[in-house]
Amino acid sequence: MQRNRKKRKKEENIYEERVVDIARVTKVVKGGRRFRFSALVVVGDKKGQVGFGTGKAQEVPDAIKKAIEEAKKNFVKVPMYGNTIPHEITGIHGGGRVFLKPAAEGSGVIAGGPVRAVVEAAGVADILSKSLGSDSPINIIRATFNAIDNLRTAEQVARTRGKTAKEILS
Repeated sequence: MQRNRKKRKKEENIYEERVVDIARVTKVVKGGRRFRFSALVVVGDKKGQVGFGTGKAQEVPDAIKKAIEEAKKNFVKVPMYGNTIPHEITGIHGGGRVFLKPAAEGSGVIAGGPVRAVVEAAGVADILSKSLGSDSPINIIRATFNAIDNLRTAEQVARTRGKTAKEILS
């Protein structure tokens, strides 16, 4: 029984967990105010998979734990071209807009707060980004995931056009 627990703990540590935002939220009821904490977490394996989740609880650690569990259920595969993304793209969610652009090798991650958390957890080493519009962390992360969902590799484009990847790239 003891060995099984240790194995499970090791398995969970393959993911990088990054807390992006913690907010105190209030619900006004007849007897006064009820305080809770909301957590926004990004989880990734640094090999092209990333997910995000939100959790709410009366204590911060519980909210973070809930957010991590939700993030692990919502993994998305990030198309990669070397250490960067295949092409430029803009993701939109609500008032948040995120522009992602592939960068030359060695450029590093040039991104602000929430976008940086997502691309670093995904394992993207070289990328440029600009956050436009809303600065709400949840909107920025959702816009980033919208951009990631719409990224397409040369092979995917070639398949839809009925050509080979070489014909597309040349």
